[in-house]
Amino acid sequence: MSQVTTPASAREDHSFFGQPRSLANLFGVEMWERFSFYGMQGILLIYLYYSAAEGGLGIPQVTAAGIVGAYGGGVYLSTILGAWIADRLLGSERVLFYSAIVIMLGHLALALVPGIAGVGIGLILVAVGSGGLKANATSVVGTLYAEEDPRRDAGFSLFYLGINLGAFFGPILTGLLQQSIGFHFGFGLAAVGMAAGLIQYSLGRKRLPAIASHVPDPLPRKRWLIYALIAVAAVVVIVVLVLVGVITATNLVTIVIGLTVASAILYFIVILTSKQVSPTERKRVYAFIPLFIASAAFWSLYQQQFTVVTIYSDERLNRDLFGWEMPVSWVQSINPVFIIILSGVFAAIWTKWGSKQPSTALKFAAGTAIMGLAFLLFLPFAGGPANSTPLLALVGILLVFTIAELLLSPVGLSVATKLAPEAFRTQMVALFFLSVALGSAVSGLLAEWYLTVDESLYFGVLGGIAIVIGVVLAVIARPVLKLMSGVR
Repeated sequence: MSQVTTPASAREDHSFFGQPRSLANLFGVEMWERFSFYGMQGILLIYLYYSAAEGGLGIPQVTAAGIVGAYGGGVYLSTILGAWIADRLLGSERVLFYSAIVIMLGHLALALVPGIAGVGIGLILVAVGSGGLKANATSVVGTLYAEEDPRRDAGFSLFYLGINLGAFFGPILTGLLQQSIGFHFGFGLAAVGMAAGLIQYSLGRKRLPAIASHVPDPLPRKRWLIYALIAVAAVVVIVVLVLVGVITATNLVTIVIGLTVASAILYFIVILTSKQVSPTERKRVYAFIPLFIASAAFWSLYQQQFTVVTIYSDERLNRDLFGWEMPVSWVQSINPVFIIILSGVFAAIWTKWGSKQPSTALKFAAGTAIMGLAFLLFLPFAGGPANSTPLLALVGILLVFTIAELLLSPVGLSVATKLAPEAFRTQMVALFFLSVALGSAVSGLLAEWYLTVDESLYFGVLGGIAIVIGVVLAVIARPVLKLMSGVR
C-alpha cells in the first residue's frame, strides 16, 4: 500500500491567519453545513411536540425528545459509513462533496414534504449526509498539516470557529422564520444555506492536497458486489422492522444507543487486531479508550442543549425582551457566540504554550468536570414556576458549557487525527464521533428521565457523575500520555 503524505508546500503555506489557504475553503463548507444543521435542529424539537394549531405535529414531549436524541446519535453513528467509504472506496474529499448534496436534499424534504413522512425522509438524509461530511471534513483538515506541525491544534480551533459562526446564525434566522411564517420556511432556509456551502466548496476543491483524495485501504473490485448486497439487505431489514412495529418512535433512541455501543466495541477490536497497525499505533489506540469514555460522558450532557435545555427554555425560561418574546431556538445561538469569542483565545493559548501545554488527557478531564459543574449551576433554579429562570442565568450556564466544550471538542478532533493508524485515518475520526453519537443518543434518553423526576435530583446526579469521571481521567493522565507514544 502506497503512503501519501502532506506536501511540503502545504506545510509552508501560512496565508490564512497563519494556516494553510485550503483551511479557508473547509472553514466555509463547514460553516454553511452547521448553519443548516443547527438552524434546522433549533426548531426541530418544538416542531415535533407543538400542537397542529401552532404549526407542529403534536407528538408527546417524551417521544419527541427521544426522536431528537436518536437523530443526534444517528448523525454521528453514520460517520462510520462515511469514514468507511472514504477509506475503502472514494477518499475523504469526494465523500465530503457528495455528503453535502445529500444534506441539502434532506433539508428540502423537511421543507416540502408535510407531516411525519417529511420528518422521516428529511432526518434520515440529513443524518447520513452530516455523518459523511463531519468525519471527512475533519480528516481533510488533518491532511493540511504534518504530524509534528505545532499549528495543528490552532488550525482546528479556527476550523471550529467556522462551525460556530454557522451555528450562531442558523437558529436565529430559522427561529425568526418559524415564529413569523411557519416551520417549513425555517427548514427551507436550512436548505438554502447548505446549497451556499456546496457552491463555495466546489469552487475551491482543486486546491486541496492530493492526500485529501487518497484511498488508504482500497476495497478490491471483486468485493464491491458483496458489500453492495449487504447494504441493500440492511436497508430491507430496517424497513421490515419498522413496518412490523419492532422499531418505533418510542424505542428508537434505545436502539441507537445499543447500535452505537456495539459499533464502538467492534471498531476498537477491528483496529487493534489489524495487521496493518504497527505496535506504536496500537498503543496509541489503547490510549484513546479512556478519552472515548470521557468524551461520551461529556456529550451526553452537552447535547442536552437540543433536548432538555430546549424544553427548559420553552417552559421555564423568561424569554421576555422588552415586551417581545424571544424565539426558543435563539437559546441555541448563545453557545456559538461564546465559541466565536473564546475560540481565538484558546487557539492563542495553545500556540503560545506550544509543547508546554497540558496533555490531551488533562484537557479532556477538565472539559468533562467543567461540564458537570455547568449542570450543578441549574440547581438554584430547580423546581421554580413557569418562565421563572432569568435569561442572564442561562447565558452564564451556557458560558460554562462553552469553556468545557473548547477544552474537549476541537482537541478531540485533533487528537483523533494524531493517534490514527495510517490505514484507519478517517475511521479513527469516525471513532471519536461515535463517542459523540453515544452521548447524543443518551441525551435523548436522559431527557425522558428529566420529564419524570425532580429537577434537583436530575441536575445534581448528572453533574456529580461528570465531575467524578473528569477527576478519574486526570488521575490516570500520565499513563495515558505514555501510551500515546510521543503524541500530546
